Amino acid sequence: MSPPSRRLQTKPVITCLKTFLISYSLIFWVTGVILLAVGVWGKVSLEAYFSLAAEESTNAPYVLIGTGAIIVIFGLFGCFATCRGIPWMLKLYAMFLTLVFLAELVAGVSGFIFRHEIKATLDNVYKNAVNKYNITASENPVDTIQRNLHCCGVYNYTDWKNTGYFEEKGIPVSCCKDSDKCPPETLKDLAKAENVVYTTGCFALVSTTMENNLGIIAGISFGIAFFQLIGIFLACCLSRYITNNQYEMV
Repeated sequence: MSPPSRRLQTKPVITCLKTFLISYSLIFWVTGVILLAVGVWGKVSLEAYFSLAAEESTNAPYVLIGTGAIIVIFGLFGCFATCRGIPWMLKLYAMFLTLVFLAELVAGVSGFIFRHEIKATLDNVYKNAVNKYNITASENPVDTIQRNLHCCGVYNYTDWKNTGYFEEKGIPVSCCKDSDKCPPETLKDLAKAENVVYTTGCFALVSTTMENNLGIIAGISFGIAFFQLIGIFLACCLSRYITNNQYEMV
């Protein structure tokens, strides 16, 4: 057992480490709340873009929501483990932070790579979505994109001319600036439709929107990932000090 004088000398160090680790755990908990918010935002705002790019529904928002929820739980666990000063709990907390670091680093790299690759694939995907419009899906992401971004077609509104939907019903109502001023006969005539629909194509707007949003998500992932290194260091140091000096909470 360590001499009493040595134990007394290490108490301030351990107290300082515990203070820093509790502060870190609280910040870590906040990052979990942020990831939860980003996941919910992504589900609500970006689902149409992700599903269009993947040609099917994506689980990305759910992954963010699940990750955020787990971080919130372990952030509270980290505070508890630090206050109790139990070495095995601190080691478990450090292991969890290491897993989060690796997972978020991979997510950040993947998001960054996808950000630069998206323009190469989105063109064909969006063309296919326009050509298959209203054939395979009742809730089409093309409608959501055209309404939200105020655009129409791939490059411009005339792209709808060569689709099966145009032959039957004309340009989709989601292209209209004001749906009340878009009678069916107008939407079937490109010359008349030019005055009542958005004329800008969606491809450039969609790719820019997705690139910007993926850049934000990748940046957040990188930032949170490297932030874990601080927690890993503090948790390991505190666990070692408590174990080596047989420190006990009163």
